[in-house]
Amino acid sequence: MPKAHPIEDRQPGRRRLATAHELADFCGVPLATVYQWSHRGGGPRMIKVGRHLRARWEDVEKWLDAQTVDAA
Repeated sequence: MPKAHPIEDRQPGRRRLATAHELADFCGVPLATVYQWSHRGGGPRMIKVGRHLRARWEDVEKWLDAQTVDAA
């Protein structure tokens, strides 16, 4: 059984931030694309934690919802 993250234990309503690797895997895009989103814009809102990129899962979901297109 996976061990819960300590922050989630102390703050049950909060999810841990997504890493760039997790975001790339979740969206099915190369890792380089996530870094391009961060640099050029166009992706979900990103957070710099030191030298690392992170994203709130809520922001990822909102961004994905905004990318929905009608079928032609």
